[in-house]
Amino acid sequence: MLQGLDQYIAAHATGDIVIVLHQMGNHGPAYFKRYPEAFERFTPACHSNQLEDCSDMEIRNAYDNAILYTDWFLVQVIDFLQQHDQQFETAMYYTADHGESMGESGLYLHGLPWLLAPEAQKHVASLMWFGRNYRVDRAAMQQLASQPLSHDNYSHTVLGLLEVSSQIRDPGLDLVRHQAGQGAISHSNFLPRQLLQEVARPPVSGGIR
Repeated sequence: MLQGLDQYIAAHATGDIVIVLHQMGNHGPAYFKRYPEAFERFTPACHSNQLEDCSDMEIRNAYDNAILYTDWFLVQVIDFLQQHDQQFETAMYYTADHGESMGESGLYLHGLPWLLAPEAQKHVASLMWFGRNYRVDRAAMQQLASQPLSHDNYSHTVLGLLEVSSQIRDPGLDLVRHQAGQGAISHSNFLPRQLLQEVARPPVSGGIR
């Protein structure tokens, strides 16, 4: 998904650039199709889109392998952005569209109505990363990380990231906390660098459960 982006950025060396990457992600039931074979670190894994043919452990292992591949991909995105830190104020905002049931109370997948859906389906993963030159109030944003948030914040936060002034943007729903004049911040605000390096290592063969 990152192929060719260097050339695009080189051709648009001035002004702002917005890059939207839409993954297939970790959608079931065919979790085994969501990652390359080299990332099958959790075994045995379910290799069927008929979940009733697999054990709970096999389903969870396949899902965990898909999550591992997503983690690895996000590391590649961050490394790519860091290559352009000197030229741009780089930032990444990743969010999933829903959670996933993994057998809790006999439920799998997602899509139940909100009033009936378990917490696992409504708890959505999200991650923000900021480059060296993107000035935010890191302490204030880390406090937000422990507060209940929702997709209602998404569009307002995207506008905030781009510093777009608009009547439709609600500052109260914008998660970005800018701090003018702030110096360089760490490479990762919500994901420890040690974890990023661990995820980026080539997978080893065999299971690690």
